[in-house]
Amino acid sequence: MVAMQKSPTSVAALQREYQRLRQSLARLGYISQGSVVDRSRLRPARSGYQWTRKVKAKTITVALSQQEFEAFHQAIDNHRKLQGMIRRMEQVSRRVLFNNRFQDRRRNPLRQKVLGII
Repeated sequence: MVAMQKSPTSVAALQREYQRLRQSLARLGYISQGSVVDRSRLRPARSGYQWTRKVKAKTITVALSQQEFEAFHQAIDNHRKLQGMIRRMEQVSRRVLFNNRFQDRRRNPLRQKVLGII
């Protein structure tokens, strides 16, 4: 059995990045799926704000106040950041897990695309 060739510093760097991502998750704040619309920016202009999301393949729309609009706008931005962080954490996790495992006679080496790293 031969271990994959990876320097300890790169594994340590990956572990530091994963820890940084975990800390970022803790600071994220409220999250929400969907999207918000400031209806005054539409053509023709209308009044009010809306939050829209999908539930069981149906679109649900809720009227919002300006304060609710701002809060939901931030929560939706946080949700998008969360999805990106989770995607990156998965990539880092796979790199660390495959670097720490032993390979026994694999015919073809695992490529980054197969692992979902790129």
